[in-house]
Amino acid sequence: QALSQAQRLDQQVAVLFIDLDRFKLVNDSLGHPVGDRLLQEIARRLRAALRDNDTVARVGGDEFQVVVCNVAGPTDAARIAEKLMRVLGEPFVLEGQELPVTASLGVSLFPRAGASGALLLKYADPALYEAKGEGRNAYRFFSPEMNAQAHGRLRLENDLRRAVERGELELHYQPQLDLATGEVCAVEALVRWRHPVRGLVLPNAFIPMAEETGLVLGIGEWVLDEACRQVALWQREGLADNLWPLRVAVNISARQLQRPGLDGTVRRALARSGLAPACLELEITESSVMLDPQHAQSVLQALRELGVQLSIDDFGTGYSSLAYLKRLPLDRLKIDRSFIGGIPTDSDDAAIVETIIVMTHKLGLRVIAEGVETLEQRLQLVRQGCDEMQGFLLAHPAP
Repeated sequence: QALSQAQRLDQQVAVLFIDLDRFKLVNDSLGHPVGDRLLQEIARRLRAALRDNDTVARVGGDEFQVVVCNVAGPTDAARIAEKLMRVLGEPFVLEGQELPVTASLGVSLFPRAGASGALLLKYADPALYEAKGEGRNAYRFFSPEMNAQAHGRLRLENDLRRAVERGELELHYQPQLDLATGEVCAVEALVRWRHPVRGLVLPNAFIPMAEETGLVLGIGEWVLDEACRQVALWQREGLADNLWPLRVAVNISARQLQRPGLDGTVRRALARSGLAPACLELEITESSVMLDPQHAQSVLQALRELGVQLSIDDFGTGYSSLAYLKRLPLDRLKIDRSFIGGIPTDSDDAAIVETIIVMTHKLGLRVIAEGVETLEQRLQLVRQGCDEMQGFLLAHPAP
């Protein structure tokens, strides 16, 4: 009806696809009844923010779609998107608790994006995906370039689904150095995708997609198995005798951390390879821990009971609470490369790195710095008491 009217009166129509950011956290932490009430409040706010002749629909768990008639153009549609983000950004109070909510929006415009409702809905979806990829709490418009990206992404996703069974994944290893002894003490296993047409694909080009689609669970299990198998083989062949006990660090994704049974997956990988648990280190990002700190604490405790080592990756880039970190059974914190790049010339980065090192040592943990590329950075880290380092200064990741 909106499109028929727009064609008759030579008007434009905006379709907005709205997805609530991290709504699952509300359901998981406060329960589904509170989540349902929050959805009802969100629906009321959306209706109140729009005109009577606009249409608001809830189309999925935490997904809404809006059809706005008689839009003047992209600028007008942008104002509407910003208004809806602002309205949803005001905290909700339920059960005596203040619940902050943010949303990501994808926007398509008739007739620019398409002449049918099906096309407008279809094209709002990749726009929403781009908004979420920009860090959430944002809106993006559909464009022909975005459509091409969406088709390319779909092809890549289909290829990725078959990558494990076709044996296209491989691990590269980057050594980690003990700064006190000057010896290699560990390697980090980093997944690569040897695509038959695209060549070597780096993780940042496919891991976010794997996280979103759930493919990361199968990939993560393969990486764990292969890393344990390879290091156990090195040990049996005597190649790691002078590096004993050589650790292998494996990244654990947010999806893997949230899925029940991670400790069983790790136990089976160790059993199949024969690798000693103390030689396996699992790296978890601080942001994935903070999605559900209590669940993360119980999972990490179960992993610790297996005898594996645990570290927080990318420390300093998330929003972790020190109150939670001190409860976790950790061995190391890894300082994110974004801080290392500024030392020793940037006094703020140097101060942040030194503070993290002192704090971490007070908690009884070791510190590893990633992204070390210059001798000056290494010397500064030694002066500040950092325990281990990793980066191009030592070696690039290699097969």
